[in-house]
Amino acid sequence: MKYFVKIVFSLFFLWLLFLIRAFETTLFYDPLIDYFQNDYLHQKIDDIDSWRLLVNLFYRYLLNSTISLGLIWVLFKRQDYVKFSGVFFVLAFVILIIAFLFLLKDNLQGGYLLLFYVRRFIIHPLFLLLLVPLFFYQKSSDT
Repeated sequence: MKYFVKIVFSLFFLWLLFLIRAFETTLFYDPLIDYFQNDYLHQKIDDIDSWRLLVNLFYRYLLNSTISLGLIWVLFKRQDYVKFSGVFFVLAFVILIIAFLFLLKDNLQGGYLLLFYVRRFIIHPLFLLLLVPLFFYQKSSDT
């Protein structure tokens, strides 16, 4: 892939991730956005439709992961990197969503920070920031 085309596709995938973040309140049901932006230290969480929240978290994670896989493919053109990342994303989602649901049902008895950070890993493509440098290092050590 030519260098210019690689840059254009990379910027396109990053732009898609930005759009998901920019329109998150209109695209996804997430009452925790307002909760964590306001006076969350002194408020209780409003009634949350857990099933709807779970479906929307899955949908958002799926979109972010798919775009991340596309970006990894454009950057490295290695099928084994994409397969590893796909398996990693699936396992991470299963672990994170179980932890998230447990913390949500616990009504923040253990504090709000753990719920905040587990949710952040679900709704943002933070694993991309981990995997891309990992693959660059792997690629440089292979040669």
